[in-house]
Amino acid sequence: MPMTKSAPDTSPATLAPRLVDEAECVASVLLAILVAHVIGATHVSWAAFTGYMVMRGDPLETLRRAILRIIGTAVGVLLGLAVLETAGHQPAVLMIAIALAGTISLYGAITARHAYAWLFMGLTFAMMLFDRIAMPTADPRAFAHMRMIETLAGTAACMAVSLASSFTLRRRWPAIRAPKPVGVGWRPDALWHGGRGGVALALLLALATITDLPALVSGAITIMAVMLIPVTAVDGANGLRHVSRRLWQRLLGCAAGGLLAALVLALAGLLHGEARAVVMLVGTAAGVALGRHLENGDHGRGYVGTQFTLAMLVVLVPDSWDAAHIAPGYDRLLGVLVGMAVLEPVLLASAALSRARSVVMPDQRSEAGGV
Repeated sequence: MPMTKSAPDTSPATLAPRLVDEAECVASVLLAILVAHVIGATHVSWAAFTGYMVMRGDPLETLRRAILRIIGTAVGVLLGLAVLETAGHQPAVLMIAIALAGTISLYGAITARHAYAWLFMGLTFAMMLFDRIAMPTADPRAFAHMRMIETLAGTAACMAVSLASSFTLRRRWPAIRAPKPVGVGWRPDALWHGGRGGVALALLLALATITDLPALVSGAITIMAVMLIPVTAVDGANGLRHVSRRLWQRLLGCAAGGLLAALVLALAGLLHGEARAVVMLVGTAAGVALGRHLENGDHGRGYVGTQFTLAMLVVLVPDSWDAAHIAPGYDRLLGVLVGMAVLEPVLLASAALSRARSVVMPDQRSEAGGV
């Protein structure tokens, strides 16, 4: 008999740790923005993203995520430089490379103990290849250099806030440590799932070579992000449902965050100089706190809160306060739609192929199928 779902616990004892977590995220993002501006980063919002995504209540867990993000980004940068130095502008070679990298990265992100590093290896590699297609004459080493600086700025801000909190707020409201991650071993169904993502990335890169459609790099990020589902859900129609749900939650979060960011931007547009920057920073802080609150909610749609926050950041954290514009928000939202348009047919075709194989070989089951 199914248990009746209890109402969310809103007692002060439960809310206080969540409020501390939200305050830590706000402080981490604002400090990351400051550090990025001081060191002259060219994509300040990426430092802010890092400051938000790496932050966890326990400083050791925050440190672990920071190290994994740095390692994953560094490996992705090195692989990207190696491929671009050898392949040049050959689209076929780049398509094969991104298909392989996407498959391996997603497989590692789903099954490996250090999943966060695997994910950012693939994301960074994909961004470098799409950057080459969009700007063939640009030096990829400049992108690599800046991406590492932005990642280090965000992780440094994160660790500073986490350590400060551990000696102050967290003494009274300690965080609950997440279970220690473990790998799951060889999973052919997870490799097949990662291969779908790799094929979708290759198709998207091919699209980039024949059209100037915007937001393709954002579409690549969308594909990798929504394909990151639990290993228990990667098989057949179940995987399709999980990925589709993440796609729609990503779309909803991006739309809601972009709308609120547009309102803040419109208000800031009535002002000038420092007043404009203050309004945008206050809007950023409010958006981060609200997004984290949604992310930590007891409703099963935490991914909406994550995407809400990132959409706010991409609009309200420009490289220059005077250059703030809603265009990055449109780009992120369009990227979700582009990623969806490319990925869904691949998933549907894969599901149809799986059904056809099960009809032809009804008595054969993979070892992972009974898990």
